[in-house]
Amino acid sequence: MVTSSRALQAVKLPASITVKELAHQLKANPIEVIKQLMRRGIMANVNQTVDYATAAKVAASFGYDVIKDTSRETTSAKKFHFREKEGEVRQLRYPVVTVMGHVDHGKTTLLDVIRHTNVTASEAGSITQHIGAYQVKIDGRKITFIDTPGHEAFTAMRAHGAKVTDIAVVVVAADDGVMPQTIEAIDHAHAAGVPIVVALNKIDKPNANPERVKQQLAEYNILIEEWGGDTICVPLSAKKGEGVSELLDNILILADILELKADPSIPAAGTIIEANLDKEKGAVATVLVQNGTLKIGDIVVAGETWGKTKALFNDKGKRIKQAELSMPAEILGLKGVPRAGDPFKVITTEREARALAEKVHAQRHQMFSPSGGTFSLDKVSTQIHHGEVIELNIVLKADTQGSIEPIKKSLERLDVGNTRVNLIHIGSGSITESDVLLATTSKGIVVGFNTHPTPGAHRMAELNQVDIRYYDVIYELVGDIEKALSGMLEPTYKDVIDGYAEVRAIFPSGKRTKVVGIYITEGKISRNCGVRILRQNQIVHESGVSSLKRFKDDVAEVLAGFECGVGVTGFNDFHMGDIIEFHHMEKE
Repeated sequence: MVTSSRALQAVKLPASITVKELAHQLKANPIEVIKQLMRRGIMANVNQTVDYATAAKVAASFGYDVIKDTSRETTSAKKFHFREKEGEVRQLRYPVVTVMGHVDHGKTTLLDVIRHTNVTASEAGSITQHIGAYQVKIDGRKITFIDTPGHEAFTAMRAHGAKVTDIAVVVVAADDGVMPQTIEAIDHAHAAGVPIVVALNKIDKPNANPERVKQQLAEYNILIEEWGGDTICVPLSAKKGEGVSELLDNILILADILELKADPSIPAAGTIIEANLDKEKGAVATVLVQNGTLKIGDIVVAGETWGKTKALFNDKGKRIKQAELSMPAEILGLKGVPRAGDPFKVITTEREARALAEKVHAQRHQMFSPSGGTFSLDKVSTQIHHGEVIELNIVLKADTQGSIEPIKKSLERLDVGNTRVNLIHIGSGSITESDVLLATTSKGIVVGFNTHPTPGAHRMAELNQVDIRYYDVIYELVGDIEKALSGMLEPTYKDVIDGYAEVRAIFPSGKRTKVVGIYITEGKISRNCGVRILRQNQIVHESGVSSLKRFKDDVAEVLAGFECGVGVTGFNDFHMGDIIEFHHMEKE
């Protein structure tokens, strides 16, 4: 019995009823109704019809007395096709799933097990074909998996405007629990508005503690069904293959609840999953068809490039004539290599396709030119002042977990008119490329407290024009955010990175001072730069340049690719491999 709290209630049921209507009548989650049907050997989605006898048994399991309603006409089964507008056919399509999680929690093993599901001996040789996405077949239905490195690739596609994934599977090891990358995966899925299914892996380990993991998940707003929430949690052992089929069944159940639809009769449209230039084939792109049907001979525009579809291959490398809804396919014929996350669509004429591709190119050139728009705290303040924005999205990174809690509480308490702070991700450690990507896709900013970006994150922030704000005093951080929310933020100084160098030699210079031989890896350095010494991405000292020499000569600046000697004011504890960051402050 699911529950006995409604034992004396009666429910009237007709001769036949859809699963969705039955769940509504029973005031129950459709997922629970579908699970009750599965226990009785009936595989049904929310739009399918069950007879009175079956519906009565399900209602009884929920604690209801059942009365047959003879006054209602038989509820007809909803068919696979829907006509929502004149001339538009909407069809239920297969779900598209991305698997994410912390390193070593079994994500790769799970993907391998899923990928080899229902692979026959004749197909075993071709399963190694990798096109960035693949489909598995379960009881006559299919699930498409986007095989990405994880949440960073997931968010990178979102950064280009792509809405690819319908469901995110977050893998958590039962013996290790929620870890930093688990939290990132959850926050990236939440920011994308994608429902989550938790794959609780490694339950066969002696030190597995599923209940502790469920408690940790609850702390990050992931409340599983058995705890009264709506998140599906499936215990499994990917290594042994146990529970994987249950995970796939639950993905299909959630897809039924989402009622994913598209129109197969229109020209195809979708997203580029990955692309590369092959010496023999030319430009090769993996596409995911999200609407319509893609056929050989179709003229396709993908981002800044276009071409006529010369050949199509499925996820096993076999030639196909067309790619249908939710189907990944490899396409040949594009004149250039598009970017992952670029939208594609079929166009009627080559002239129109060329013009559209050129328009996208011009727009992107404008976007990333110096005159292009940035998303900064100052800009948000101006928009709030003019009533254009009511929410400020923030990625918060601090040096330690201990620093996070007081900052988090202070920001959440801010109450400035109708505006508020939305902390889309919180973590400790250096600011990473993943943090910048999340801020990019969420149109937010990155706030660092006693922490610093990695060189890659800094480059990405510049490329995507994302504002990174640095603080070492909590009240200054909270004060600036409060001023931004009230639309009264004053002009500030920004930290401009001039270059990076690596310590390759250490020399004494007098009795108590040392200089270092460095190699400039990026940008340029000068005598009037500020200096930060980074060791394992942590700042160990911050001051300025005391001397700068090339060979024996004093110089004003040195460019990337050259070596030089440098002295740092008030610092001698150099280590080989230290990274020196050169910077200056500039008024915004």
